[in-house]
Amino acid sequence: MSVIPFQVTLWIELLAAGLGGLQGALFAAGVRARRIDVLGVIVIGLAVSLGGSLLRDVVLNQPPVVVWSNWYLIVAGASAVLGMLLHPVLARADLPITVLDAVVMGLFGAIGASKALSLGVGEAGALVVGVIAAIGGGMLRDVMLSLPFSFLHVGTLYAVAAGAGTGLLVLLAELGTPIPIAGLVCVVATTLVRLAAVHFDWTFPEQFAVRRPKTPRQA
Repeated sequence: MSVIPFQVTLWIELLAAGLGGLQGALFAAGVRARRIDVLGVIVIGLAVSLGGSLLRDVVLNQPPVVVWSNWYLIVAGASAVLGMLLHPVLARADLPITVLDAVVMGLFGAIGASKALSLGVGEAGALVVGVIAAIGGGMLRDVMLSLPFSFLHVGTLYAVAAGAGTGLLVLLAELGTPIPIAGLVCVVATTLVRLAAVHFDWTFPEQFAVRRPKTPRQA
């Protein structure tokens, strides 16, 4: 396998961080049961914005870019504040938040998979790194809010959407497709799969507990 140069420009990574902070703050501001204060909303926005990149770099044994670059924290914090301010307007608009969530997943998945490929990680490993980057921010958000992991819920297909997008990126990259084009395909595919799962209520079969047959006495 040939090593592919890392071709993701800084503004694309900052765009992903900004949209992640916006989506995280909108989500946190809508969780009324937890009574989250202003600082809490901003912190959740930062977690969603920076979590995927942080986990990606930890898995790849790289210096966390969100720590070494000042712009990440600035953009993430500003977008989290913006999301908190926009929440009263978008509080009842589920579709924009869902679309934003799907796009953020696609962006982080594309960046994560392409960075893994640039470091010489194999195709399967790059796919795993891309999925971790895509859902990492959401995982940290759920941990901080004491919520069940979203990607484990029946009907969400979070990991499936992330895997479909990053899988296409890895395949296209190995076929010689330029990374910017493969990344765009990744974002579009992730978004479409995620939105289709929500719209058409696509689910995996729910697991059922294995029950022991009743004994004659129990019957």
